Amino acid sequence: MPRFRSISGCEFCLWVAPEDGAEKRKSHEKTRKDLRKKSTRTPSFEDEDEELRDRAVREAFLAKLFASLSAVKAAYAQLQFAQSPYDAEGIQSADQIVVSELKNLSELKQSYLKKQLNETSPETTLLLSEIQEQKSLVKTYEITSKKLDSQLKLKDSEITFLKEKLADTNKDNRSLEKKLNSSGQLAMPENTQFSDLKPSHFITYLRQAVKSIRSFVRLLITEMESADWDLDAAASSIEPGISFWQPNLKCFAFESFVCREMFDGFNHPNFSAKSSTEQGGHHQRRLFFDRFMELKSARPADYLAWKPKSLFATFCRKKYLRLIHPKMEVSLFGNLDHRNLVNSGDLPETPFFTAFSEMAKRVWLLHCLALSFNPEVSIFQVSKGNRFSEVYMESLSDEAFLSSDGTPETDPRVAFVVVPGFKIGATIVQCQVYLR
Repeated sequence: MPRFRSISGCEFCLWVAPEDGAEKRKSHEKTRKDLRKKSTRTPSFEDEDEELRDRAVREAFLAKLFASLSAVKAAYAQLQFAQSPYDAEGIQSADQIVVSELKNLSELKQSYLKKQLNETSPETTLLLSEIQEQKSLVKTYEITSKKLDSQLKLKDSEITFLKEKLADTNKDNRSLEKKLNSSGQLAMPENTQFSDLKPSHFITYLRQAVKSIRSFVRLLITEMESADWDLDAAASSIEPGISFWQPNLKCFAFESFVCREMFDGFNHPNFSAKSSTEQGGHHQRRLFFDRFMELKSARPADYLAWKPKSLFATFCRKKYLRLIHPKMEVSLFGNLDHRNLVNSGDLPETPFFTAFSEMAKRVWLLHCLALSFNPEVSIFQVSKGNRFSEVYMESLSDEAFLSSDGTPETDPRVAFVVVPGFKIGATIVQCQVYLR
């Protein structure tokens, strides 16, 4: 039977002691590792603070750099502005600022190259630099505004000078035109031959006809104003639904009405579709050319008194009765004397009818000249709502090419035709249109 040795409590404790010491050593090692970890964490926070400070210093440096550049720009703008008109003190002041800021830029460059970007308070430096930059920008804008104001004054002076020059030129033109009209000489010389006709002759007489129409329209509007007419309502009755860009442009509505009546039947001989006495060909062209040459140098009143039953006299009577409504005549003159005289075969000797007969003469001359060409001149118009075409149209309302926000309008449309267009062979004479 085996024998066992007994173990005292003290011996038991000594036997287990080595295991307990090992546990303690493990605990100490863990504590030391934790301390090392804590000791490694503290420097990382310091690194982050240092990085943030470096970033702030760099941002402050860039702010100083942009502030200095803005100051140079403002000083250079001031230097340019002071040169015209010449300002010696302003030039000297701006030059000193430019030199000072260039030195500052050089110092900033050296600091950057040497990596000496130390700032005791980068946040304050950043704010002060941004304030300086904004002040320089405001100064630049102020100088630019002054420069634009100066240019505007210069342009106003140029416009005033050109207006005066235009007024003098128009005065000379009116004087010359008056001399030509008093002598009975128009654009075509007396010795012009039938075979010498050119499109330029027609275009010249068309301009004269349009000018006489506008003179008559101005007189008509003046008479309507004197009779207390509502011109807006009258213009709307002629061209309903049209909004005029400017109040003075509604005269084109009246001009459109006069042209529509005066040029009605223009393509037919003697403005009559029923006319059958002249059957085309060389003989008809020669006949209308002779009529043109006979009337072109005569005063309308003299010619009408000389040939009261001529085709031109008939044309005058018909067009007047169509153009001036009885109610309009009563409103303008208080009676129907003009109409009664015209119906009886006589012609009124008043300023109003004189202006009308001058306009009628120009339209009749244009008609005779048109039928003298081979091929004949044809008249054309465009429809309302058509897209504007520079080939066939001339705009009388440039405002239509700008939209409400000031940007170019790409698709202006025809509101109504004021003056018809003409075709002379391959030559196109644009019609004049009012755009919307």
